[in-house]
Amino acid sequence: MVEELVAAGVSVAAVGLVYVMAGARVVKQYERGVVLRLGRLSSEVRGPGFTMVVPFIDKLRKVNMQIVTMPVPAQDGITRDNVTVRVDAVIYFKVVDAADAVIQVEDYQFAVSQMAQTSLRSIIGKSDLDDLLSNREKLNQGLELMIDSPAMGWGVQIDRVEIKDVSLPETMKRSMARQAEADRERRARVINADAELQASRKLAEAAGVMSEQPAALQLRLLQTVVAVAAEKNSTLVLPFPVELLRFLERAQTQPAAPAPGPAAPVPVASAPVAPAPVAPAPEPAPVPVAPAPASRPEPIAREPIAPDPVAPEPAPPAAPQSVREQSPLPETPVGQSPDGAKSRQD
Repeated sequence: MVEELVAAGVSVAAVGLVYVMAGARVVKQYERGVVLRLGRLSSEVRGPGFTMVVPFIDKLRKVNMQIVTMPVPAQDGITRDNVTVRVDAVIYFKVVDAADAVIQVEDYQFAVSQMAQTSLRSIIGKSDLDDLLSNREKLNQGLELMIDSPAMGWGVQIDRVEIKDVSLPETMKRSMARQAEADRERRARVINADAELQASRKLAEAAGVMSEQPAALQLRLLQTVVAVAAEKNSTLVLPFPVELLRFLERAQTQPAAPAPGPAAPVPVASAPVAPAPVAPAPEPAPVPVAPAPASRPEPIAREPIAPDPVAPEPAPPAAPQSVREQSPLPETPVGQSPDGAKSRQD
């Protein structure tokens, strides 16, 4: 009889031990336990450590309170300036109320993921391409507010949202590359023009100094020759400055400055006029002359013809003039003397 009682007590103790062991739970430091007793939420949320629940009556659900890093799948969208882009992001969130995370939403992680994707597509449509590329901080804040508003009712707090990558079409990438190249080329041209302007000012100052002392130009020429000869070239190309030729030309053409005194009239030299080419006069037709008598006729007096003046230097030919305008002698008909009287015949 005693043995049966001992056996029954051992059996009850074993069953009790198994029952107690079935109700024993361990909650980790980063977790919280939500107890549902017969389907109803217990008012107490179990903290970290060892805890007991009623087996087959209580159901304990552990909720992770750590910050969860969730990647948001890439979303295709069209920006406000009609550019097709593909944007992906990453979201950081954590559970602040374990009971709401279990009761208010079926799967809070899936809910947060879907809300993040929807908000990301919405923020793409409201933004320009330049904002997506250069003003991401403002977009991240807007995206965080859009996700955090409904997540607060689920016992979830959005810690941070970051736009990770923006993928552009190849045509848009080439267009942006050409724009960047054009901008760089514009900057290079402006810098080069500025350098040319500064160099021209310095060269103008140097030219002004050299113009006061013409020997400085010759010294500069010799320095250039020395610099070229230092390269040990077999052929030496000697540059001859054009300004030196102009200086020599001005020195030859400019007359000496007159002494100060009363202003004298300056004679104006007239340009020499070249004689116009004289066309050969047509030979006059022969005039029949009566036979002279035996007596010797009187000679016809003619005026001496002055020689043509010698032109100092040739000039471009002028328009041809008639013989009558160029001949210095008065026109004398055949058979008349220079004074107009007819020749006498014996």
